[in-house]
Amino acid sequence: MSGVGSVIAGVLVHHRCPLPAPFLLGLASPAFRADLRRLNRFAPHDRKWLRAVRRRDRRGGSRPAGKFNAGQKIYASWIAGAVLVMLATGLLMWFTHLTPLVWRTSAIFVHDWLALAIGVVLAEHIRTALADPEARRGMRTGSVDRPWAKREHPLWLADESKDESPERSSNGVDTG
Repeated sequence: MSGVGSVIAGVLVHHRCPLPAPFLLGLASPAFRADLRRLNRFAPHDRKWLRAVRRRDRRGGSRPAGKFNAGQKIYASWIAGAVLVMLATGLLMWFTHLTPLVWRTSAIFVHDWLALAIGVVLAEHIRTALADPEARRGMRTGSVDRPWAKREHPLWLADESKDESPERSSNGVDTG
C-alpha cells in the first residue's frame, strides 16, 4: 500500500488504541455514570420536546427538558452506535485474512460513508454549540446561569433545586 491511503491507515492503526480511554476513565466518576443514566432514559417530556421541534414551536414551556433534551439523547445514542459500527467495520478491514473479499468491500463502503455522516453531524453539532455561548460555558466550566437553565432545561433546574446543597453557588447550576 502506498500514498495517502497508507498514511491514513498508519495513523488510524497507531492512534485507535487510546480512543476509549476518556470514556473508561469517566466510568470511575459518579457524575459521569449519572449522566449516562440520564441519557439512557426517554421520558414523556422528551416526546413533547420532539413534537415541539417538529412543529418549530419555540414558545416558553413547549420544549421541556431535563439535563439533556431529547435531541441530545438521540445524538448520544446515534454516535454510540456509529462508534460500534466503525469499530466492527474497521476490524473487518484490518483482519483481511479472516473474511471474504465481499465482506471487506462492504465494510469499506459502510466505514467510509459512516465516517462522512459522522463528520456532517459533528459539524452541525459544533455549529449549534457556537450559537449558544452559555452552553459552551457550561461545557467548559461545569456550570451555567440559572436563567439559561430555566429557559433551556427547566426540568433539570427543578431536579437541581430539590437536591440543593450548601456548597452550590446561588447564581449557577452545577452541570456535574
